[in-house]
Amino acid sequence: MTSATTSPARGNALAFARDALTHVELTHIDKRVEHWIRFGHEAQEQILDRRRRIFSFRPGSVFAFVRWAANDFGTIASRIDILRAVAPGEPCQTVPFVRPGAEILLRVAGWPKVQQVLRHIDAVEEAGIDACTVSPDHWRHVGNRLNAGEPPRVYAVSVAPSPWMVCGSARRRSAIGAGVCYRSGRGVTASHRIRFSS
Repeated sequence: MTSATTSPARGNALAFARDALTHVELTHIDKRVEHWIRFGHEAQEQILDRRRRIFSFRPGSVFAFVRWAANDFGTIASRIDILRAVAPGEPCQTVPFVRPGAEILLRVAGWPKVQQVLRHIDAVEEAGIDACTVSPDHWRHVGNRLNAGEPPRVYAVSVAPSPWMVCGSARRRSAIGAGVCYRSGRGVTASHRIRFSS
């Protein structure tokens, strides 16, 4: 498969390939198609027309992308993806309407499960926590539990900073699991770990 960032034939269609941002195309066609960002700190916004816009996110940004579509008979698709924007050259998964791609932290389809994720995000925000700063591992946990038909655990933050915030990169997760944070050179103690309350 040819990467869009290496194909010279598309010219202006590849404007997004010249920067380090992850671009998400949002669409709203009343009662037909709705794509929106549930949470996330966009770096820039570009309005294409009255129905379409592009939000751009810096590498490392975490955001929730909701997609819903319907026809004359009702809902035909509903999905939520919680994604982490990647840096140029970093491995990523392809996601529709996300260029060049992103790291998928949570992927849920079907309106009942999407509603559960939205309620979970609401609970996190009601606790005074910015959903963008939640550990990526927690979003993976939520997706895995919901896909297994189990309720996810409530998110709680310990007093000490989490390894996610100390190291600042999902690429260092394996180092954190081993007890070392390569950025700071310090060991990560149990008090630094995110706790899940049951």
